[in-house]
Parts: sequence; C-alpha cells; structure tokens
Amino acid sequence: MPSSPHIDVLLDIKTTLGEGPVWDAESQRLHWIDSADGRIFRSTYDGRELRAWDMREPIGSMAIGHDGSTFIAALQSGLYRIDVSTGDRELIINPEPDLHSNRLNDGKVDRQGRFLFGSMDTLEESASGSLYSYSPNGQLQVLDKDIVVSNGPCFSPDGETLYFADTWTGEIWAYDYDTVSGKASNRRTFAKVDTSGGGAADGATVDSEGYLWQALVYGGKIIRYAPDGTVDRIIKTPVLKVTSLAFGGPNMDILFVTSMAKPPLPRFPEDGQQRGALFAITGLDVLGLPEPRFGA
Repeated sequence: MPSSPHIDVLLDIKTTLGEGPVWDAESQRLHWIDSADGRIFRSTYDGRELRAWDMREPIGSMAIGHDGSTFIAALQSGLYRIDVSTGDRELIINPEPDLHSNRLNDGKVDRQGRFLFGSMDTLEESASGSLYSYSPNGQLQVLDKDIVVSNGPCFSPDGETLYFADTWTGEIWAYDYDTVSGKASNRRTFAKVDTSGGGAADGATVDSEGYLWQALVYGGKIIRYAPDGTVDRIIKTPVLKVTSLAFGGPNMDILFVTSMAKPPLPRFPEDGQQRGALFAITGLDVLGLPEPRFGA
C-alpha cells in the first residue's frame, strides 16, 4: 500500500488561473503560469527566489528553451519566444489568426524537443480548437482538430504514446506518436473521466512507472491512472479547482499542483480560502520524469 501523501501550500499567491507547472531539472527551478493574468512564475522547489514575468496577455502554457535563456510561450495572440533576462518577446507564429474567439492553451515538450500545444474556445462551447506541434526547425504541424478545450498533453516514458484530453468530452485519449516525424495517429480512448461530481480533465503528467496523473478541475481530486487506463489512486485536494500538476524537486518526488482563484466563467463553482495557491504533495512513493527543454 502507498503511504499517505502530505499536502502543503507552497506559495499562496492567489493565481487567478494557475496552470502549467514545469520543473526544469537543469536549473532546479519550478515554473508555472497565471493563465488569465498573463504571468510566468519561477521559484525554487521550496518556494524561495520567486520571480515573475508579465506577458501582457493571457497565456496557455510555456516551456524552457534549450539553453535556458528563453521561454517558449503559447499566448493568446500566438506562439512567442521570451527573453528570460529582459522579458522581451518575439512572435514565432500565430496558428489561428482568424479565430478571434480562440486562445492557445495547454502544452508540453516531447522527448525530441518539439513543443506541443493546443487551442480552445474561450467560451468552452465550440469545437474550434486544434492540437499543434512546433519543432525547433520551425515546422508547425496540426496533430488533431475539432477540439473544444485542449488539455493535458503528456507522453509515456518511451515517448511513443501521446496522451491528451478535450476537457468536456469526459475522456482522456491516447495516440501512437511517431518520434521521428512528430505525427500522432490511432486516437483511442485511454480512460473515461468520472464527471459525476462535476469535475473535468485538466492538466496531466506521466511518472517514471508510466502511470498518468490528471487534475480533476472543479472536482477537487487528482487521479492516477495505470497504463491500461484503470484508476490506480485518488487524492482529494484542499480546493475544488485544481488545474495541473508536475513532478519535480531535487529527487523528482514532489508533485506540484496549481489551482485557480477565480473560475473563468460564471457557471463554474467558487472555492475555499486556499483557492489559487500552489501546492506541494510529498510522500507519494513515486518519482516523476524530467521534462525536456524545447529544442533539446
């Protein structure tokens, strides 16, 4: 039996829509975002040396560039390269210049250094979103489309299975992922999400044993799925609106969990006093996998 986890508030900074934690093993720093307020945060594993970058518009996800001097950020107006030292930004590409009701959302770097990111309808109603891949050589690919809310891209330990969710379908999907071409195929249902309590699939990560961890936003839970899609473990969280998660820390044994202080639409529930906090969960007896840098 696994030991009982311990959940601590690492930083109570009340992110309006905390999302996208990324632990960078090379710099030993945690990064995460406030999607609604358009900020990137960075700190040590224990919450010290907090720094923030203002993107001046909503941000869906980010990754660290190969040499650590830049971020790749999926902003509302497109994919940007951000200078870490100055905060200056340079537009790389806008994949949806005519879809004004969309914005870019969750993303993750594959084992070959490509940045996968999705888009979403801001009202979370229309299937106008897509899943994209941007490679270090400048190639943009469309991996899937007709998506309402892109969330939770992550990879199996060998990088040959891509997991992804369109939040309101109630499913997590798996794809065969060609590590050479970066193409995704053979989409199938990996797991059915228990939405009976009002929760929905949000951010996700895969641990060193190949199990998928997923934040059940609005449901106040973290679900661990076995490689066959069955539920292995459920952890109740102090707030309902947990949004995403990532393993990190010096030993890769801390699960960092983001949350939101304010729901994006009136139909979504409010929450308790710790809403918007960044949490650290220890005592899981599980190790995570280092996330690659973009272009690495």
